[in-house]
Amino acid sequence: MKQKILTFSDDFIIYDQNKRPAYKVYGQLFTLGNKLTIHSMGNGDEIYIKQKIFKLLPEYHLYRNGVNLAVIRKDFTFFKPKFSIDSPSGYYKVSGDFFNYNFKISKDGRIVTTVGKKFFAMKDTYTVDIVEGEDESLLLAMCIVIDQVFHDNNHNNN
Repeated sequence: MKQKILTFSDDFIIYDQNKRPAYKVYGQLFTLGNKLTIHSMGNGDEIYIKQKIFKLLPEYHLYRNGVNLAVIRKDFTFFKPKFSIDSPSGYYKVSGDFFNYNFKISKDGRIVTTVGKKFFAMKDTYTVDIVEGEDESLLLAMCIVIDQVFHDNNHNNN
């Protein structure tokens, strides 16, 4: 498994397991809804994250080279948060304890990503383990969207 360290703010760097910069995430200011670009420093791969606005529940679309990779929706539930992820690359499911920032992403019934929050860091920092051979950029984008949903909800409730 490859391990990534994420720290969330408007613009941030995602580091690899050797603490070298692996991805740069750029946020767009002064836009309606969240719009982020994830740029791989290794192969130049980019994923664009766009929040659909005027939706009852959060919905995000992920694109690579203008092609829609996935649609992530927060489902309406009373007790435990749930996400739907529609993607032509497989059936994804998110499970775990979102409030404590420990969750897993499964693809076609197999865990491909494990996320855990580091609690003694200055900023929101996460450890992300991704199974070798999986679409690393796409899975990191999914993790960022899940954080955005909970981060935005925390600000809207205060």
